[in-house]
This record gives sequence, C-alpha cells and structure tokens, in this order.
Amino acid sequence: MDALDRVQLQRLQATLEQRKAALLNQLENDAEAAETLATSVHELEASPADNASARTLNELVAEAAEHKTAQLRLVRHALDKFAGGNYGSCENCGDPIGLSRLNARPEARLCITCQTRMEKIRK
Repeated sequence: MDALDRVQLQRLQATLEQRKAALLNQLENDAEAAETLATSVHELEASPADNASARTLNELVAEAAEHKTAQLRLVRHALDKFAGGNYGSCENCGDPIGLSRLNARPEARLCITCQTRMEKIRK
C-alpha cells in the first residue's frame, strides 16, 4: 500500500483540526450546562426525586464529557503524529494505515489487520 500523498495528508489534518475544535467547543458547552444545572438545582427547594434526577443527569453529563475527552486525546495524538512525520503508520506493525480507514477514522492508530487482531484478543 502506498504512503499518503501531500493533498491527502492535508485533508486528513484539516479534518482532525476541525474535530479537535468541535470537541473543545462541546466540552466547554457541557461544562457550562452542568454548572447551570447545578446552580439551578441548588437554588430551588428540590424534592428527593428532583435531586435524584439531577444526580442522574450530572452523571450522564460527566460520562459524556469523559467520552469526549478520550476522543480529544486520540485526535491530539494523531495531530502530534503529523508533527513527528509518522501520521498514517500503524503503531503496532509500522505498515501504512489504509486511506479508506483514515477517511473513516482519521485518528486511527492501527491498521485494520492489527485493529482486528487486537479486538479478537479483547473478546
């Protein structure tokens, strides 16, 4: 499989930069929403049911933020690989990661063969 050309690399890097900006924006919005929710719950005399609902909602917001933070970590890692000149190479075997895989998941760290092998081990 051939290495990625300059245009493909630029497009993938731009996609990752857009994802990074979107994730940072979402995390900021989530933090503001959680703060607003916490303030509004504390301002009211809430029933036990309202408190339980607020706790559940806070847990869901926190879980979503953890997921977005993990995604952001992967995106930043991929962007760092551009700086190191090794973007598009599998971190396990060193072979090129296919363009179709990178188009679908530009933050991919492994080629499809190594990813499949790792998923089978996890099961």
